[in-house]
Amino acid sequence: MSDEQPGAAPPGRPDAAPAARADAPAAPVREDDLLVARASEGDDEAFEILVRRHTPDLLRLARRLLGSDAEAEDAVQDAYVSAWRRLPEFRRTAAFSTWMYRIVTNRCLNVLRARRPTQPLESMTVEPAAPEYLSSPARAAESAASAEALHRALAGLTPEQRACWVLREFHGLTYDEIAAAVGIGEPAVRGRIFRARRYLTEAMATWR
Repeated sequence: MSDEQPGAAPPGRPDAAPAARADAPAAPVREDDLLVARASEGDDEAFEILVRRHTPDLLRLARRLLGSDAEAEDAVQDAYVSAWRRLPEFRRTAAFSTWMYRIVTNRCLNVLRARRPTQPLESMTVEPAAPEYLSSPARAAESAASAEALHRALAGLTPEQRACWVLREFHGLTYDEIAAAVGIGEPAVRGRIFRARRYLTEAMATWR
């Protein structure tokens, strides 16, 4: 499955509008769509605007997945190079931001999978401390110390569990969007998020 194919629409995107009446004004076109159309025709300036607009969120995603500023910057730069080359193939059934989330996530997953695991998740004895929604490790990351503790805890997850959890908890993607970004089915996404939440809740117990 190619990581450059766009996934589902972003949270909060309205459903397709019904056909407009002949006397109704045309629906406004998203600014990103106009920029993508111009960039796909070779407009460098339009693509630079997209890069400036979306880089902060993409860097935050990559840093949370990789835990390294240098690797995060490389992953995002690689993703933009790939996106620029494949812009003519971009199907505008999804937002440009969703498409870039997918490309960056796949770049980060490739990096994580290439790392030597420090400790397999299966080797850790983690008992369910509480139902998955009773506490949120994301809320615990309110200080530098707790954020560092969360970073260490995230290292205990598999790459797919880490990606699914970060995309859900920090970036608010839907299960469908996460499935598209990671390249797995929605039931698998739900299972990975459940196991990640259970593990992180126990790992972050002292910060609750």
